[in-house]
Amino acid sequence: MIPPADVKEGETVMSEEETDHNAIYQEALALHEEHRGKLEIRSKVPLETRRDLSRAYTPGVAEVCRAIQKNKDLAYRYTLKGNSVAIVTDGSAVLGLGNIGGYAAIPVMEGKAVLFKKFAGIDAFPICFENYHSDFVEEVRNIAPVFGGINLEDIAAPKCFEVEEALQDIGIPVMHDDQHGTAITVLAALLNACRVTGKEFDDLRVVIIGAGAAGYAISRLLRCIGYNPDVCSPVREIVVCDTRGIIHRNRKGLYDNKYKFILADETNRSGKTGSIADALEGADAVIGVSGPGVLSPDMIRSMNERPIVFAMANPVPEILPEDAKRGGAYIVGTGRSDYPNQINNALAFPGVFRGALDAYATRISDEMKVAAAHAMANFVVRPNREHIMPAVLDKGVTTTIAKAVKEAAITAGYSRTL
Repeated sequence: MIPPADVKEGETVMSEEETDHNAIYQEALALHEEHRGKLEIRSKVPLETRRDLSRAYTPGVAEVCRAIQKNKDLAYRYTLKGNSVAIVTDGSAVLGLGNIGGYAAIPVMEGKAVLFKKFAGIDAFPICFENYHSDFVEEVRNIAPVFGGINLEDIAAPKCFEVEEALQDIGIPVMHDDQHGTAITVLAALLNACRVTGKEFDDLRVVIIGAGAAGYAISRLLRCIGYNPDVCSPVREIVVCDTRGIIHRNRKGLYDNKYKFILADETNRSGKTGSIADALEGADAVIGVSGPGVLSPDMIRSMNERPIVFAMANPVPEILPEDAKRGGAYIVGTGRSDYPNQINNALAFPGVFRGALDAYATRISDEMKVAAAHAMANFVVRPNREHIMPAVLDKGVTTTIAKAVKEAAITAGYSRTL
């Protein structure tokens, strides 16, 4: 390529997209410096007179403490607990940056807190542990009294699975959003993709690329493994791929990873082996939660008629929408906001936690997750190829999901009566 006239030989020419990204990075630094972060705490009550102080603090606050001591559930009535979520991370898998630790994770967790407030009116606060290696579960358990829910965030697999599982008995909803928020959103997208393509959900052959937190949770939800069969309908078949290709029961090395072993046991019933390309032959849908560029137009051509392609790696998807369509993709979704059909867990977690808090829920159950997915899908009244998902910025999505989640919590018996 001949460089522009104003570029000297040997200098790098940045693309328009790279230039725009660099501008955003600099603007982000300036924004965070100007405001010293994105969160602040404000009082809900007046503190102008001595009587104000006596009611909000001592001596009046002692009576509130005595009431809660007699019945700890009254913390939901008298304190911030009923509308608060802790966003907990150990900084081990932040965005695509990897194990950057608790300090560097703060801006991301602050951003998540802003989304909670903007979309669901929830007061969320970052709790960032710095490369924590002791009993992480017990430390999280010990902060639970303050919060009505815990959103686990950016914790590396397999630790994320173990932490979430160990915290299900603490009496408040605990959800690893990278797993279940993503899975809920994918289920909603797949339901509407079936409405558009005419495919039957329970007849789908699905390939999932990526066997980490998101891939594991998506596969289990789509196959209803570990879910109440009365509320969950499975797809026909799932094949999961990682960087070594298809995960199957006879593959060497699976015993080194408990969760890949589980995937091998619970999916790929036909015993397929080989590469990602082999997995896609005859598939109805492919869901990418891995990395950039692992799919090609030729792979899409080998799929079943009217193929569904969800390429969700960010910022660069497994295949660009234009390339997927060149390969014959009928519906394409990505995790990005600059393409149609954004499939992003920001559509799920505000409504899920809003509904859980409104129900004073003790956990986030199977019924609540499935209800959230169907509410999200049904929010799009007339889906089409370019519009199978609600807009992330549409607050009506949160309200609709929250109502469905609250009702599911009450029906399933996971709500409190104060």
